[in-house]
Amino acid sequence: MNIFLWIVQIILGAAFVLFGSMKTFQYDKAKEGMPWVKDSSKGFVLFVGAAEILGGIGLILPYALGIAPILTPLAAIGIAIIMLAAAIFHGSRKENQAIGMNVVLVILALIVAIGRF
Repeated sequence: MNIFLWIVQIILGAAFVLFGSMKTFQYDKAKEGMPWVKDSSKGFVLFVGAAEILGGIGLILPYALGIAPILTPLAAIGIAIIMLAAAIFHGSRKENQAIGMNVVLVILALIVAIGRF
């Protein structure tokens, strides 16, 4: 089970750091590739990107380093909340494809949270 949790943590952590980095540091590229970014304020997009980067780091580093490992399941819960809010947001915009991905990410984040608590 530990190996499975590490695989999920690494995949989720890497994905969130990459997607969050694009929103935070490559705003114009995010604006081209994600329709919702065009309709949102730059501050909101930067906030979401920063939250995703911190969540992705929080999924891996605390548990890997053994320094405050309780932060890993808390980061997973935070990511699940972000993705649940994203699913609601995309649902209001009728972006059904994005909702499916959000639901998968919520499930994976909850698996990590439950497994690491």
